[in-house]
Amino acid sequence: MVTKKFLLPILIFSCLSAFSQISFGDSQKINDNWKFMLQDTPEAQKATYNDSKWKSVNVPHDWSVEGRLSPTLASCTGFLPGGIGWYRKTLNIPQAKRGEKVYLYFEGVYNRSEVFINGQSLGKRPNGYISFAYDATPFVKYGEDNVIAVKVDHSLSADSRWYSGSGVYRNVWLVYSNPVHIAQWGVYAYPEVTNGNGILNVEVNLENGSADKTNLTIVNELLDANGKVVATTTQKLLVEANTENKIATKINVKNPNLWDLEHPNLYQLKTTVLKDGKTIDKTLTATGFRNFIFDANKGFALNGKWMKMKGVCLHHDAGVLGSAVPSDVLKTRLQTLKEIGVNAIRTSHNPQAPDFYTLCDELGLLVLNEAYDEWEFPKRKWLEGWNQGTPGFQGSNDIFVSWGEKDLEDMVRRDRNHLSVFAWSIGNEVDYPNDPYSHPVLGGSEVSGFSQASYGGYKKEAPDAMRLGGIAKRLVAAVKKYDKSRPTTAGLAGVAMSNETEYPGLLDITGYNYTESKYQSDHKKYPNRVIFGSETRHEFEPWLDVKNNEHIFGQFLWTGIDYLGESNAWPSRGFYSGLVDLAGIIKPRGYFRQSLWSDKPMIYAGTYPAKNYLSIDAWSSWNYKEGQMIRVVCYTNAAKARLELNGKVVGEEKNYNEKTGVIYWDIPFTSGKLEAIGLNKDGKVISQYAIQTSQQPNSLVVNEKNITINKENGVAKVIVQVVDEKGLPVMLSDNEVTCTVSGSGTLLGLEAGNNEDMGDYTDNVQRVFHGHLVAYVQSKGNNEPITVKFTANWLKSTEVIIQLK
Repeated sequence: MVTKKFLLPILIFSCLSAFSQISFGDSQKINDNWKFMLQDTPEAQKATYNDSKWKSVNVPHDWSVEGRLSPTLASCTGFLPGGIGWYRKTLNIPQAKRGEKVYLYFEGVYNRSEVFINGQSLGKRPNGYISFAYDATPFVKYGEDNVIAVKVDHSLSADSRWYSGSGVYRNVWLVYSNPVHIAQWGVYAYPEVTNGNGILNVEVNLENGSADKTNLTIVNELLDANGKVVATTTQKLLVEANTENKIATKINVKNPNLWDLEHPNLYQLKTTVLKDGKTIDKTLTATGFRNFIFDANKGFALNGKWMKMKGVCLHHDAGVLGSAVPSDVLKTRLQTLKEIGVNAIRTSHNPQAPDFYTLCDELGLLVLNEAYDEWEFPKRKWLEGWNQGTPGFQGSNDIFVSWGEKDLEDMVRRDRNHLSVFAWSIGNEVDYPNDPYSHPVLGGSEVSGFSQASYGGYKKEAPDAMRLGGIAKRLVAAVKKYDKSRPTTAGLAGVAMSNETEYPGLLDITGYNYTESKYQSDHKKYPNRVIFGSETRHEFEPWLDVKNNEHIFGQFLWTGIDYLGESNAWPSRGFYSGLVDLAGIIKPRGYFRQSLWSDKPMIYAGTYPAKNYLSIDAWSSWNYKEGQMIRVVCYTNAAKARLELNGKVVGEEKNYNEKTGVIYWDIPFTSGKLEAIGLNKDGKVISQYAIQTSQQPNSLVVNEKNITINKENGVAKVIVQVVDEKGLPVMLSDNEVTCTVSGSGTLLGLEAGNNEDMGDYTDNVQRVFHGHLVAYVQSKGNNEPITVKFTANWLKSTEVIIQLK
């Protein structure tokens, strides 16, 4: 049998400083003090337009999540509105900057945006997930106020199968640079690691925007974690007028500290461009050393260590915050997933914000970076409920022919140096049977491998699935044009249909969505194919299909965190299959997954009225009728467990169940303290988890009293809990809580994680869910502490003071 291998060294390319994100010039965020109007106002592009009555906002800003949930809107995007909006900002470009280039860099605008400065159009970018920059220099008025206007057209509000958000929902930067500078995303570096020694391959692309040819010196210095220079290279380069040129160099490092999931060791690459001995441009790139292997028989190895990817799929919203997610909130969510045992993220189904990749680099999480959910034809978009009613067909397919390769290339160029990125996905379920492509194999009754709905048999009038191969060729070539160091992949929805085309064979590694039944047969039929579960269910069996098959290198659960959109029929805000809820709180199935994936001793107990089934969604409540028969389920990675009630054994010691992953006992309810105790194989206690019967709600308490955030737009996640008079959590409470913020802070939103709460999310009042509520509070940029107070009728109030640093 032939083995297919990839020895692919990767590096970290983080945005450690402001200027490194675009990789040239002197960058500054211009997020504050924008004007916004949710209305199509074409005259707003003019510099003289009066926007004094517009709403003042800071970006990132998502107007959809501020709208009212309504059953008249599309379920696919969470019953929230789209529309056309305009943003305007006035800023002064100093006279001292004359002679420099001026750029505007947008991390993401959803969607179909057009940017103007002083009434002049700089360009259009229809894809809402792609970062882009415009050279505004020809239209800048130095020493005067300049007006930036951005039109955002999300009038096709049901253009996505999930919630996308609307607006300038990521950071915006103003960039000053010398006419001769490093090109946008112009530093590319990738390491090789051999026998413990590292080689960092570096390319630097230079752009000469002047009318004269220029002789340059490019210095690359590699710094370790302590800031010590460990290696330096210097090269000369001539760049002709109004052209680009590049240098390539190698930096050798003996015995570098390798990046891995437990020790994400980072270096910094400092690139300096000199002209006549003076620095005219510079950038910092976070980097490091590691390698990996993909093997058709043995799976995946990081730095020579064979391992399983324990992954989740992740959309980009955060409940009440919509798609404008602050970095602090994103970090806590990723840390929570890592606590569960997650070691890999799939960006379903689009590039995420730059901060996401930086955090994954720093935390030690692998990333499957995905570009598209559809190509040249639209998929069904459910309007009345997920897989219910009559679908719509709005989408982004109309821009794919013109922009598909360009957008993919820009995704790769922006993210290609992040160590966290291990593969490029060119598509998700674009081969969904009869949505839109069809093939004669769909007419057969003997073929397995159609785990997704196929909407009937073979449809001659539908687009021919054989088209998938030609498109995939172009997209793979677009990736390889800018990064040959990583494999290409995709998530296949109809593996049996795609196997009839060129499509799977063009991918370096092949993702199977919900098709564990094909793992063995396709491994035999396609012995060179590297296979993994690119999208899988949460049940125990799909994990066993990975764990027990050496050639399957991992799985990506649908989904890691609950997300807005793909909603069921009203009332439903989003999709509820996450390990973590919309508020960022671990759900029972998150603890079940932790029992499978975490190396740290853990145990969890949940309950429900005794029935003949085992649930991975059992909440830890111990409030029932006296004598009622209750099933207590235990999720643990201990060798065995027992159950105690009020200090007495009520559940005999049981070994871990290798067939279900769940230990359980059926016992009659008696109030008190229920405790699950995990034991190792020698009978030693290694983990404990207790639930206690609660009484009536009495008070509000804040879980963490010592909270400190950065005074420059830092965001605190404050969790308030309803408790009884003894301080025990009251899981069944649904009290309405009011949050008041004073001092130098502002309330971004309240989120309880209740998928069926379709109330008003624009105010400071919200009902708790499972007894708790999260408040997101952001600093305003000064030193005054922030006081956050929670009140509720008939409950004792509480408050917390947030310190700033």
